[in-house]
Amino acid sequence: MTSYVLAVDLGKTSCRGSLRVDGGQTRYAEGRGSPALANAGGVAAAEHAIRAVIDQIAPTTPFVLSVGAAGAASDPEAAAVLAQHLAAVRTISSVAAASVAVTSDAVTAHAGALGGSPGVVLTAGTGAVATAVDAAGRFTRVDGWGPLLGDEGSGGWIGSEGLRAVLRAHDGRAPRTALVDAVGELYGITLDELPKYLGQQDNPTLIAARFAPFVATAAATDETAATIMTAAGGALARTVLAAIDRSGIRPPVPYAITGGLLKLGAALLDPLDHSIAHAIDRRAPLGDPIDGAALLALDPTTALEALVARIV
Repeated sequence: MTSYVLAVDLGKTSCRGSLRVDGGQTRYAEGRGSPALANAGGVAAAEHAIRAVIDQIAPTTPFVLSVGAAGAASDPEAAAVLAQHLAAVRTISSVAAASVAVTSDAVTAHAGALGGSPGVVLTAGTGAVATAVDAAGRFTRVDGWGPLLGDEGSGGWIGSEGLRAVLRAHDGRAPRTALVDAVGELYGITLDELPKYLGQQDNPTLIAARFAPFVATAAATDETAATIMTAAGGALARTVLAAIDRSGIRPPVPYAITGGLLKLGAALLDPLDHSIAHAIDRRAPLGDPIDGAALLALDPTTALEALVARIV
């Protein structure tokens, strides 16, 4: 029997959707992300972002909708509500989802990267979280607490630290940094306008995260930027090592890293890799979070099933 799966990866930066027929992608769409599900209005924002991607793909046959959403691990009730809302969604051609599965984007990242096998996966994008699954299927999550309480070393964290450093330099509380000029280049505003500009945004963490590549680039020649990137790598390393320790998996632990922060390169990855090399068995990711969502869509027997909200 032919399987139709619409796998969705909903992050704070973007929402990506892939329509797969018998495992092969036939259509793809991408739109804006949304704040974490646990945020005020998070479910409504997530539903809006997912609906926009579904409308772009426009399935014409009933499909299994499988979503990995940022913040679902922190608020399983919100994930269940989102699943209920999505079960009522109809496409432009009046086709509805035959069933719906919603889980955390960290869970789909783990499933995609290690294919359901034990190990640790670090997902580092606008936010940051490490997930571990042991041989008995026990699931451990470290960080992913959002921009106010955690996500240390993430794109949002790096960008925010960079912007804080810029304002310290602007005030004379710290030496001047090359990052000062980057603010105007990226945002087209003066430093005095920065707080108001961020305060007016629906998702200020996403806006701050856009500054992270500038920090990474400047790290080669700017001491302030280099310090931030080293601190980010160290923070991510502590997250990975804590996940290993709490999971009880004996090193060397199968490990993979996924997410947009890979694009920041050596400025971030060198300090991270140096700190965790003794504890990991590095693996190339088998797939990305969309692949993980597609896997979980059709297989309710994985060790991750307890973390999935399903509407059948």
